[in-house]
Amino acid sequence: MMETRVEETIKKHDQGYNCAQAVACTYCDLVGVDEETMFKITEGFGAGMGNMQGVCGAVSGACALAGMKNSTGNLAKPDSKARTYKLSKTILELFKTQNSSIICGELKGIGTGKVLRSCPDCIKDAARIAEQVLFEE
Repeated sequence: MMETRVEETIKKHDQGYNCAQAVACTYCDLVGVDEETMFKITEGFGAGMGNMQGVCGAVSGACALAGMKNSTGNLAKPDSKARTYKLSKTILELFKTQNSSIICGELKGIGTGKVLRSCPDCIKDAARIAEQVLFEE
């Protein structure tokens, strides 16, 4: 069992990383990606993908980790999508069960005025779920 890195995700977010970067960059070494590359890959995922309040960035960052961990990278014959989709779906389902939504705008209460979960809490939740689904071996 790995030592948890959940608090490290919040330190990164406090430094200005977006929610996706905070999650993905904390674990990038475990999936063979340097932090600067992962930071660049996940930069567009912030604020629900391009500030559109779509799928939560924190959980998107966890799904980016799923792809990096599981994909065979077989360009000639892509053969790992089904398993990667299954890992991502598990991450998303666990997050939705815990927080009632995976949508940034809903989580932040945009339009309803009812905040379901703060960004730091979404980051911690996505990190815990990533640790459980991807890195608990």
